[in-house]
Amino acid sequence: MRALIWNGVNDLRVETVKDPEIVNPHDCILRVTMSTTCGSDLHFIDGYIPTMKAGDVIGHEFMGVVEDVGPEVKKVKKGDRVVVPSFITCGQCWYCKNKLYSLCDNTHPKPELQEPILGYPTAGIYGYTHAFGGYAGAHAQYVRVPFADNDCFKVPDGLPDEQVLFLSDAAPTGYMGADFCNIQPGDVVAVWGCGGVGLMAQKSAFLMGAERVIGIDRLPERLRMAREHVGSETINYEEVDSVLEVLKEMTGGRGPDACIDAVGMEAHGTGLQYAYDRAKQLMYMHTDRGQALREAILACRKGGTLSILGVYGVMDKFPIGAIMNKGLTVRTAQQHGQAYMDRLLDHAQKGELNPSFLATHRFSLEDAPRGYAMFKHKDDGCVRSVFIP
Repeated sequence: MRALIWNGVNDLRVETVKDPEIVNPHDCILRVTMSTTCGSDLHFIDGYIPTMKAGDVIGHEFMGVVEDVGPEVKKVKKGDRVVVPSFITCGQCWYCKNKLYSLCDNTHPKPELQEPILGYPTAGIYGYTHAFGGYAGAHAQYVRVPFADNDCFKVPDGLPDEQVLFLSDAAPTGYMGADFCNIQPGDVVAVWGCGGVGLMAQKSAFLMGAERVIGIDRLPERLRMAREHVGSETINYEEVDSVLEVLKEMTGGRGPDACIDAVGMEAHGTGLQYAYDRAKQLMYMHTDRGQALREAILACRKGGTLSILGVYGVMDKFPIGAIMNKGLTVRTAQQHGQAYMDRLLDHAQKGELNPSFLATHRFSLEDAPRGYAMFKHKDDGCVRSVFIP
């Protein structure tokens, strides 16, 4: 089959690789009908997350049609159209039973790569470094889905692929981020980042009852999406002296009730702190440019909630004192997509959630390297590149 592989830092290629096979009786093989880029992919493409190997198939946000099933698969069958959350879950461990799916105890075959850094391993994820399991990704014609009964969610008739595709990762990540905020009537929620996850976090905050949502970014086309497709108020941080001061003015001096970081370790920014972060990252003295997260911490009102969705590694100058002294509640995780999928599909069926506007650019699988280049550099207003094998 044809697949998009990582061949080195900033070196992606489409090559012919071996077709996936049923390995365990609870596996299924999916014929991929659509997949998409994710901002977190850029972290290993750019070399900031190690343990990639030349030839690794990448991609973790996808949907498709079941092509084959193992003998223990009972809930899905050949021909079912399904969407698959990006983290792989067994459904039986303590974490899965407590709906902490991205922390599954049984789907990471290489825990020794994470334990020295994290203490305990997370679940495995498709196409996202050997530190997260080394599973083959979904920018391919076919992909193996372990634990198919837990991780394949049937798509209701009438929902087009582009509306469902982002329920694999962007929508559940954003939805989880808003859920972490324990939103109450009248709340103001600020979201750093107007990419796919940030826009979904903003939409989810409204679905959960926020009175006002404020999106923060630097790209006019993404800020326009936040206003037109979500209904958010927006701040272009390159056009103001201080995001913190603007947020104070917009909230009567109190600050947002909840702040969501949907940016992560490659945040852009302005000023001396950003230059310092960028220099240290380029010299691999730390992994994270943390301007967005630091701003979110400082901007959040006293006693408020900080929800961290961006992927991070090692950050210098993290303002833990502001968290402690302001009494902030911090919630963070990789996405527990299986916990939210039924609700997300229900929102989609009711017409309350349609993320298809994120699919700004479409490519064949053969043209995927160009799609990633446009996505990385945000050329032509690219928010997400979508690949159709």
